[in-house]
Amino acid sequence: MNLSKNIELAIKASLLAGNEILKVYNTDDFEIKIKSDNSPLTLADQKAHKVIVDILKETNIPVLSEEGKNIAFEERSKWDYYWLVDPLDGTKEFIKRNGEFTVNIALIHNQTPVAGVIYVPVTRDLYFSENELGAFKVINVDFQSEPKQVMTQGFKLPFVENNEVFTVVGSRSHMSSETENFIAELKKEHGELDFMSKGSSLKICMVAEGLANIYPRFAPTMEWDTAAGHAIAIGAGCMVTQADEKTPVVYNKKDLLNPWFIIKR
Repeated sequence: MNLSKNIELAIKASLLAGNEILKVYNTDDFEIKIKSDNSPLTLADQKAHKVIVDILKETNIPVLSEEGKNIAFEERSKWDYYWLVDPLDGTKEFIKRNGEFTVNIALIHNQTPVAGVIYVPVTRDLYFSENELGAFKVINVDFQSEPKQVMTQGFKLPFVENNEVFTVVGSRSHMSSETENFIAELKKEHGELDFMSKGSSLKICMVAEGLANIYPRFAPTMEWDTAAGHAIAIGAGCMVTQADEKTPVVYNKKDLLNPWFIIKR
């Protein structure tokens, strides 16, 4: 497999999806619907999904997307490689117009993310990883950027090795009591503590960059929410485990709901 070529296509897909998202973001009507799990769906989610799937077809690798059709476990369990996609991660943040939403594309091999791309349409930041090379951030990337050139412009993560104050990042929209209890224990251990809140997979990116030390998530997420960030975190030298801080987080399970997890430097 030509991993670099596939990452180029994933970057291209994320940029063009980001452009479609911004077109909707800059209108007055997001065409919001409520899905069966009570989460919101907008026109931007649907347009981004279509762009990504169309581009990733070139790779001849199957795609599992939040906004795609349900694929039976019997079928997907046979996949060696597949793309795991969240076309618009942080739909609630999109609706709030706070800019904290992302396009997430991960390549999974044997239940483990081996490459990931996260694009932030509003800030035009792009993160990508290839496990053997590491994780990178590229600034000021728009939909017309050439993916091959983008891959040469990345700054290697992490940027920050040691924070003066132990920093926790958490969800802007989903803070559980269990997470609050865990943070209280961290405060006992580390004394002074900084807490930062972000939407979407940007929380994982903050740990990968070194801006935060830890991201505990003791609330529901789906596999497509975390896979791209997982790849970037691993590429940046972070630990990604279940809440016991030992058991790996794996993908392509029969139930696509993630366990509680912790990402830390």
